[in-house]
Amino acid sequence: MTLALQAAPLLVLLALLASGRAGPVAACGVALALALPAIAASLPAGASLAGFLPGASLSAAWLALQPMAIVAGGLAFHAAVERRGAAEARPPSPARVFAVSLPLGCFLESVTGFAVGAVFALAALRAMKIGGAVAVALAAQALVLVPWGGLGPGTLLGATLAGVSPHAAAALAAWASAAWLLLLAPVLWWLQARAGLAVPPREKAVQALMLLVLGLLLIALHALVPFELVGVLASGGVALWALWRADPPREARAALRAALPYLLLTAALLAARAVPNPPAWRPFPELPAFPLTHVAVVLWVVALGLLLAGGEARARLASAMARARKPMAVLFLYVLLGRWLAEGGVARALAEAMVQGKGEVALFAMAPMGFLAGFVTGSNVGANAALMPVQAALGQVLGLPPLLAPAMHNFAGAAGAGMSVGVTAMLCALLADGTRPAQVWRLLWPSMLLVVLVGTAALWLMR
Repeated sequence: MTLALQAAPLLVLLALLASGRAGPVAACGVALALALPAIAASLPAGASLAGFLPGASLSAAWLALQPMAIVAGGLAFHAAVERRGAAEARPPSPARVFAVSLPLGCFLESVTGFAVGAVFALAALRAMKIGGAVAVALAAQALVLVPWGGLGPGTLLGATLAGVSPHAAAALAAWASAAWLLLLAPVLWWLQARAGLAVPPREKAVQALMLLVLGLLLIALHALVPFELVGVLASGGVALWALWRADPPREARAALRAALPYLLLTAALLAARAVPNPPAWRPFPELPAFPLTHVAVVLWVVALGLLLAGGEARARLASAMARARKPMAVLFLYVLLGRWLAEGGVARALAEAMVQGKGEVALFAMAPMGFLAGFVTGSNVGANAALMPVQAALGQVLGLPPLLAPAMHNFAGAAGAGMSVGVTAMLCALLADGTRPAQVWRLLWPSMLLVVLVGTAALWLMR
């Protein structure tokens, strides 16, 4: 009976979203209501809902504030740099769709985090007149390097919780990510075909080569630079290559002018990360602080500067904020649900119930558990905060190498976050054409299956 109560919020949430009978806000509202008895059954003796909910809700609001500010800042930045007439000048092609969906999106995600790469990819696809579920599924490809997204805070947190080196854990996860990237090639071609763009054999060969190069860079760069910079450097080089192929500039000056806002943003973000011990607001000692050099602050400063320099700043900013309202609301509700379930002990209880069978059978539950943690919480930070201690302990019981379970949980949880309930709902809300998350997941299921297979194979082969 207790297990049924604990599973009910997630099962009903997924059922409502899959049926299409409720939007992301309504479905999450029902899940939040069902979470109350689940939490009450999971809290330790002597604890009560009345004592738990205020603190958990405040900490959820704090966690939600950061991605909400970044999404709004990302839309403001896009409003500042978008060019009128871009849709007519750049009709869709397989090379352009691939370039903005994966390498460019991954680069922006590596610099900013919090699904901003997918927001930019979706905006670029909309400019090419690509909409519907396939546009959201393609935009989600920007999130395949989430372990290095936002310069790696989720990976750092997960490694800290597991008591291992974050750099070593990221380096090991890079092997799984590289394998996943290569296996994703047919999925990407299928999605492009669903968007009405048949990919010719020569283009397939080039795209596969780019995925191979990206995977090799992910692996090799960990020997040369801190793990925080690996995603930026690996995806940045491939993004330049892909964009040049998709739209060879007629003159170098025009290309530099088009790239200048992105170069400015990247330089500002990396410079901010280089500031030692910046002033920070930290109302919750156990949660990430909000430093003065936070991604959201830098993104807003650069976006506002570009808006003021470009003219019509007030109108463009107002339009961006109108588009941001619903995605921000969706983000808040799903972070609140994830926080309630994690802090209330529901996520841990479900994980422990899944692996109560002893022996090596439990090994095959680890990658699905990691994916589910990311899928539900919507972030690598959330997935690691919820289940990393359980996964690391399970790895010890199974006698796995110390880095293996944390690294593969980080890989699977990050991949799940990129296709999660919250992120998919936010992108559907941003697209605003009636697309539902369930429609997107029908297109992403091959990618989900590949994550579980790659993660499980890595655990089996490296054990």
